[in-house]
This record gives sequence, structure tokens and C-alpha cells, in this order.
Amino acid sequence: MIVFMKDVAFMENILKKKITEALEAVGIVEVEPMIEYPNEFSHGDFATNAAMVAAKQADKNPKTLAEELVHAIGEIEGVENIEVAAPGFINFTLSREYYSNVLQNIGINWGKNTALSGKRIIVEYSQPNPFKPFHIGHLMSTTVGESISRLVEFSGANIFRANYQGDIGPHIAKCIWGLQKKALNPASVADLGDAYVAGSAAYEDSAEAKAEIDSINKRLYAHDAELQPVYDAGRATSLAHFDELYTILGTKFDHLFFESQVAERGVELVREGLAKGIFEESEGAVVYKGEKKGLHTRVFITSQNNPTYEAKEVALAEAKNKVFPYDLNITTIAVEQDNYFTVVEAALAELLPQFAGKYTHIAFGIMQLTGGKMSSRKGNIITGESLVEDMRAKALAKMEGRDLGDQKQHVADAVAVSAIKHGILKQARGKNIIFDPEASLSFEGDSGPYLQYSYVRAKSVLEKAGGKDTIIYDSVPDKIPAFERLLPRFPSIVLRAAKEYEPHYVTTYLTELASAFNGWYAEEKIIGSSDEAYKLRTVEAFAHTMKNGLWLLGIDTPEKM
Repeated sequence: MIVFMKDVAFMENILKKKITEALEAVGIVEVEPMIEYPNEFSHGDFATNAAMVAAKQADKNPKTLAEELVHAIGEIEGVENIEVAAPGFINFTLSREYYSNVLQNIGINWGKNTALSGKRIIVEYSQPNPFKPFHIGHLMSTTVGESISRLVEFSGANIFRANYQGDIGPHIAKCIWGLQKKALNPASVADLGDAYVAGSAAYEDSAEAKAEIDSINKRLYAHDAELQPVYDAGRATSLAHFDELYTILGTKFDHLFFESQVAERGVELVREGLAKGIFEESEGAVVYKGEKKGLHTRVFITSQNNPTYEAKEVALAEAKNKVFPYDLNITTIAVEQDNYFTVVEAALAELLPQFAGKYTHIAFGIMQLTGGKMSSRKGNIITGESLVEDMRAKALAKMEGRDLGDQKQHVADAVAVSAIKHGILKQARGKNIIFDPEASLSFEGDSGPYLQYSYVRAKSVLEKAGGKDTIIYDSVPDKIPAFERLLPRFPSIVLRAAKEYEPHYVTTYLTELASAFNGWYAEEKIIGSSDEAYKLRTVEAFAHTMKNGLWLLGIDTPEKM
């Protein structure tokens, strides 16, 4: 039996090589062949528009050139048919033998690659601030950051998960002011939220309150001993509560960084940069003139000699490298912070050139519910925490009547988290999201629970088969079901998602795969059929693929639902 490569990514490379050689054979150079998946399997497993791209250089009709290329390509092992389609596409259909051989290689490590082997990568995400609610943006960042961490880890990187939290600054002063004025308890999460809302409103509405809060802020930077007890209590309460949420969301960090730890160093670094001419003084503040890089000006040290977020970020880049010397740092940010972070990176590259090109960011969009955009400054908001709790309650109600024993809450949590994460990760990360709680919990269609249920269905089939050895089979059916033709694409999907930091490629793929599998399951007899062993092997391969794919999204796979 001829054994082909384990995944379609290898076949893509073969096709690119063959097409390039064919182009050169007919006198076409410097054309990079693009390999795509056709929208329908009736058009083959792969397609290329190389003939249309090269037609002008060849001074030929695209279809004519495509026919010449097909002739020059000749036969390819594992490819059953090559044909030309209007107006000049070349379609490739893989053989049944190719698919049956790929199937043998699908196991628990399916989809892993070594593209980032040896690379040390920090992914910084979540970034909730003590004394403030865990808002929707933190939920977005946690979801996106965890998935990207898993994607690069699956691609061989040495991954380091970092969380950077603002435990110093005006927001702390506002909360402490609220705690003092309202006689609230810093050991209560609810009281911290109420105090922050009160302090934020007073800061905008009252000149007297603003002066008092500004004074508290200065005292915090000066490490005023009188404020230390309430500060320590509020900080500890917030961090413990965040850990509870991270347990539910399936995230654990390797290190927590805090603004209070990098604030002073940030001032030192910026002052050093000022002496070197990297920064400039402006109205008592120290700024970076981003215009020289086609950007905009940002303040790094205020006229009160306090470091801004920008200055702290510069020191953070240094602090991270001391804890985990990195080849690349990826920081998740809200899309509205994109321009700000670009200026910070430009300043950092001048100030600490050893980090130039190694310190970067990726942006995610804004989640919107019926009420539109939400701000943690106002009291009438839906926080990330409240959304998680609401979805947990809805999922638990959905589990009512199901025989899950003492696993019911665990399954409900897994379903709730999958609904949220799938809703966030199902589209490109820079786009805004309108989240529909009810639709996201559906066991049918485009949802996380639907993918989980598809996995559970596959595991149920294998369980009913009595744990037979599904690796060994004597016969192979002639027909290749759509979901089997999709299975070998998984490694290349993972590779692309990791390269572009785009989890939505995995989400889209899994949804298509689950739909194809469930359609096949509804129509096909599996146990007791003439090709039972082979069909069970495809079911097992589907389960491996779905489990690994959902793991990459940060979604658990319950065995029962």
C-alpha cells in the first residue's frame, strides 16, 4: 500500500511545486501559484488560478494556458483527476487511496505542527484592573488570548501566558474614594463595583470630588501608609475573584504583571530617552512625537511627573523579558487602542532597540448586546462576569431533564463557556460582535454547543460499537463522504490560524466539518454495515479532529450532554 503524507498541507506543497515547474516549462517565471479549496467538492479538492494570473505574461487565453499547464503537470501521486474549468481554473481531485491513508494518521496529536518550534512567545491577555469590574472587553481579551496561546503552542512554540493588570492609577483612586465616602467594604466584590461607579461619576460631576480623587491618586503613587490597608484589601479581593472567573473560562497564567511594579521604571526609561532626544518636553509633560514615524504624539510622563500607560508599557516590555526572555511578545488589545499601541511600539523600538520587531499586538473588536456599547464607568452595564453567570444559569436550565448525574453543573459550565467563546471567535478578531445569548446556546447550527454535541454524538457511536479496534479494517467504501474529505484539511487550517493569529479559521472549519458529519450520520448506517470498521475509523478521526479543534478555541469537550 502506498502511504502518502499525513496531511493536505503536504499535498498543497506538492501541487505548488508541480504548478511552478509547469509554469517554468511553458516560459512563465516569478508567478507564485495560489492553492485554494473550491466551494463545492464537485469542483475537486484543490483549485488554482495560476493560469489566469500568468495569462498576460504568456500572452495567451487563460483556458488555453490552463490546458497547457495540465499537460506539463502530468500525473501526481495521490491525485485522481486534473481538469480545467472556465475561465481558466485548474481543479485537482484526490484519490480514495489518498484519503484512506491520511485516515490512518489521525490520532490524538492530529493537527500539531512544528512551524514555531524553538520560539519563545509571550501572549499577554485578559488585563482586568483590580478595583474595577471584569467587563466585556476583558472577556473578549481572555477568549482571544487563550485561543492564540493554544494555537502557537500547538505549532511548537514555548508559550508563556502573561496577564498585566492596572493596580495603580486614577481608577484605583476613584474606587477608594467611593469606598471611603460610602462606607463600603473592600472585601466585597459587589461593594468594589459600587464604589468605582460612585467615584467615577463624582469625578466628572464634582470639582471638589475630583480634587480629592486626584489627591488620593498622588498618595497612592507615593505609597501613603494610611491608604495601604484599604488598597491591599481591595486588590486581594479583586485578584481572588478574577481567579474564580479564570477557572470557569479555562485559563491559567504563568505570571501576573502589575502597573505598580513598572511605574517607577517607566519614568526612569522615559527620562533616559528624553536625554537621548527620543522624547521631548511639552508644557511640563514628556511626550513622544509620533509624527516622525507617520503616527501621532502621546504623553509618556504627565506634568505631575506621573507615568502614563505608555511609559509603563515600555517598562513592561523590559520586565517581561527578565521573567521570560522572548523571541516575540503578543499583546491583545481592544481595536480602539490600536493607534495608541502602535505609537508605544515605535517609541520602544527607539528606546530599547533590542525589542524592535519583537513586541507587537493584535486587536479584537467590541462585543455589543441589545443595549449597544458598554462602559464600566456607568452603573447600567452588563459586565463580562454577569454575562458568564447568566449563560451558566441558562445552560443549566437547558440541561434540565438530562441524565448527567453529578456532572450536570460541569457540563452546563462547559456549554456556557463554549457558547460565549464560539460567539467571540467565529469571526475575524478585529470585527465587532453582536452576541445573541439564546442563539449561542443552540444545539443546532452555528454555535459552540452544536460543535460539542457533534463530538458527543461521535463518541456515543464509538461507545455503542463496544470499543472495537477501529484502526484495522478490511474494506474501504468507494464513496468518500464530505466530512472525510474535510478531515485532512485540519492541519493546514491550524497552521494558517497560528500564522495569522486568527482563531476564526478553526471555528469556521469545525462548523463545516460538524455539519457534514451530522448529515452523513443521519443518512448512513454505521454499526452493522458492510464497511463498519472503516466507518467507525472515520468517526474516530472526526472525534479526534473535533476535540483538538475545540481545544484550540479554549472549549472543553464533555463526554455526555
